[in-house]
Amino acid sequence: MIRVMKTTLTAAFVLLLAGTQVFAFETKAKAAFVMDQGTGTILMSKNADEALPPASMSKLMTLYLAFEAVTKGRLSMEERLPVSQHAMNYGGSTMFLDTTDKVKVADLLRGIIVLSGNDACAVLAEALSPDGTEAGFARMMTRRARQLGMTNSTFANSNGWPAPGHRMSMRDLALLANLLITDFPEFYPMFAETEFQFDGRAPGNTKNRNPLLYLDIGADGLKTGHTSEAGYGLVGSARQGNRRVIFVISGLQSAASRAEVSEQIVNWAFRQFSETKLAREGERIAEAQVWMGKDNRVGLVPAQDIDVLWPVLSEDDVKGEVVYYGPVEAPIAEGQKLADLVVTPEGLPEIRVPLVAEKAVAQGGFTVRMRTALSVLLSQMGNSDEEASGT
Repeated sequence: MIRVMKTTLTAAFVLLLAGTQVFAFETKAKAAFVMDQGTGTILMSKNADEALPPASMSKLMTLYLAFEAVTKGRLSMEERLPVSQHAMNYGGSTMFLDTTDKVKVADLLRGIIVLSGNDACAVLAEALSPDGTEAGFARMMTRRARQLGMTNSTFANSNGWPAPGHRMSMRDLALLANLLITDFPEFYPMFAETEFQFDGRAPGNTKNRNPLLYLDIGADGLKTGHTSEAGYGLVGSARQGNRRVIFVISGLQSAASRAEVSEQIVNWAFRQFSETKLAREGERIAEAQVWMGKDNRVGLVPAQDIDVLWPVLSEDDVKGEVVYYGPVEAPIAEGQKLADLVVTPEGLPEIRVPLVAEKAVAQGGFTVRMRTALSVLLSQMGNSDEEASGT
């Protein structure tokens, strides 16, 4: 009878799991999400799936679609785009564009990233929109976001200007940030630029508002946001050594509070966690029982190195077990997925890693099959005797 089975970890692996715990980070942000990019580990989640006003952080979706258009040849960086009256009419943070301008795509992109230009977003939106309007582009943003897995994002415009129904979740913003970093490495360095002077205009709006770029903590992006409705927020990323952290915060009361919380999160994420090799490819973690096989057990190994994010503080043991449906019926192929290694560090999400057969196990011959059948028969007889005696 096939059933869920759990097996003992090897002694060496049990020692590796011993002694780690982490304490949760408290934040003043209304909503927050922090992830380690390399391992995908979620380090913090606070109201992360609530659809909230994203303010200018939603400009990242406009940038994603613009980068995609350039990559696919629908736009070129040197192409000049006209400025409509609609785009010029935007207030707030702008590039001070007017209807006499024809602006290079490269300048518009930097105008969005560094200057947070609402007008620059509208210019790109109208150029890429299926119907030539910003509203049409917003519908396009929503459809593309759904395709990319952003299930709590709906757009009413290209720049985050307050509008009914214009919403994103912190998790969606983190997903979008990760996509920008991984899908467009040729464009991502623009997010680290601290200053952009466009045509001598707006001397008071030339500096990047991302406060972490001016600190020596590895920060290299992405986008701030602020409206009275949304409060102060930031989608940020920082890299130290081989690790990258992506985080999103929203709902803070001031730019100073945003800067303080952002720095605290980055320092916490790098200081309290380290990347650890949990197991190497081919290293035996445990064994599974085999049914009707030439061998009655088979080793369980990871198909590739397992790198996980691990808390650095030592206190309690981490729980780990191997779970599979068994006994596993022969024949078994080498590398066949048989089980899952489930590890639960204190304060972190469950880690589940597939384990495969260490070697092939052929089906047993006549003697093995007879011995197995006899074992099953004796087991059934024993159960019948227990039932008859009422034990």
